[in-house]
Amino acid sequence: MRSRLRLPNRSRRLTTGLAAAATLLLAGCTSASPAPGSGADADLGAYLGQELDWGGCEGTATSAADAELFANPALECASVEVPRDYDEPEGAKVKVALLRLPATGEAEGSLLIDPGGPGGSGTGLVASTVPLWQASPVHERFDIVGFDPRGTGSSTPALDCYTDEESDAGDGPRFGAVYDITSAEQAVELAQRCADGSGGVANLVNAGSKNVVRDMDIMRAVLGDDQLTYLGYSYGSELGAMYTTTYPEKVRAVVLDGAVAPDLTASQFRLSQFKGLQARFDDLAALCAESPDCVLGTDPAATNDRLHEIVRPLIETPAPTAGGRAASVWDVYLGISGGLYSEAKWPEVISALTALGAGRADEVLALLDGFPDLDTSIAVRCMDWPRLTPAEHTALAREIGHVAPMFDLDVFTARNYHSECEAWPAPPTRDEPWLADAEGLPETLVVSTTGDPATPHEGGIAMAQALGASLLTVDGKQHGAYLLGGSECVDDVVNAYLLELETPPTDARCSL
Repeated sequence: MRSRLRLPNRSRRLTTGLAAAATLLLAGCTSASPAPGSGADADLGAYLGQELDWGGCEGTATSAADAELFANPALECASVEVPRDYDEPEGAKVKVALLRLPATGEAEGSLLIDPGGPGGSGTGLVASTVPLWQASPVHERFDIVGFDPRGTGSSTPALDCYTDEESDAGDGPRFGAVYDITSAEQAVELAQRCADGSGGVANLVNAGSKNVVRDMDIMRAVLGDDQLTYLGYSYGSELGAMYTTTYPEKVRAVVLDGAVAPDLTASQFRLSQFKGLQARFDDLAALCAESPDCVLGTDPAATNDRLHEIVRPLIETPAPTAGGRAASVWDVYLGISGGLYSEAKWPEVISALTALGAGRADEVLALLDGFPDLDTSIAVRCMDWPRLTPAEHTALAREIGHVAPMFDLDVFTARNYHSECEAWPAPPTRDEPWLADAEGLPETLVVSTTGDPATPHEGGIAMAQALGASLLTVDGKQHGAYLLGGSECVDDVVNAYLLELETPPTDARCSL
């Protein structure tokens, strides 16, 4: 068996959450801001010149688990102000949370990190992976800085639609093949709840990725870097690619790990993800079938049917847990999906399904709890992605059931669905394809794993081609490889690029 990097329990949980973040890519008044051009930032002097007040992180955590991590005295926290609406830079402001692990030597700059999602917390990722960074040569020369994109984590105002208690009770939109919104009235209620919970429509409609990219440029300047050094996982690869094409002269080094396909429509990308999830579930089933008492049976060809037998009772009656929460069929599928993102987690998925078959759902909910916030994901994607008609949305759900039969349950695919964004109070700000064609870009690095279930390898190849980037292909079945996959080969290649701007040769290859 291949050796793997073992993280502390909480670090491993958050790493799984990072991997699961790409599943959230499935989610998915003021005017939206235009793409910045040479003179678009002329009125941002006050933002670009602000000084950060670094201090302890204990008071910035939004959960008990993060509070424990953030108490690490090696960490420092601050917030940077950005315009809520870039069309009105003198208007309301948003605070973006930053957490840094200062360089052990004389800092040459900052490595800005986004873990994906939308909805993933960069502050949480850095706080949970401190031991990994402390062993990395990058940390000797660079401050390691995680950020929570506007509306996420410790950034304010938060993007919220439903409370945690409401979500646990199933009151919010639930995600299967698509969100289970089956009427225009439900779509209107969702948009209203999100506007109310996020502090108003203006906060909601300025949540899209275009604004996050502009926020990143303010962060770069405020951190004191003439050029950006950046690491983006999953959805974070979109932000990095958009920054590179928007501000090419301000790029030093950009690593895109688990890159999102830039050549697919949102619907095509969803389908590619579900195909990837099905492929990894088939692999998990084959592993399980090696045991005669496998909960999924010993015939891999019948695995999907066996899974359906286990979960169908939960459609009407969610499974109870020792803590009082109940696990619905939607919870189970999100938990399974998150567990499929790393081959190392597959035994936990098998154990959770075994327990579920015996009527115990605690392990499934433990898999689910690594997921970033769905509310933020919906808000960002509703400002990013074109909106489907009900007929198109319904057809997409049924096509997902076709390409990924593990999801082919009537509760997921046999209804008439409406887009979760149908009643959103502003139109989306991005076109398809979302990555603009450009020439003369700085050399960037794409890391793409052959068995990635969430951002399939073909998308990584397409991203490298679109940016003229170097491509590191990684043989393995995991989402996110650098620092998280336990591969010295991967880490050495990325470190050489981040530190010395040395790109790997054509056809470079590593394995997990």
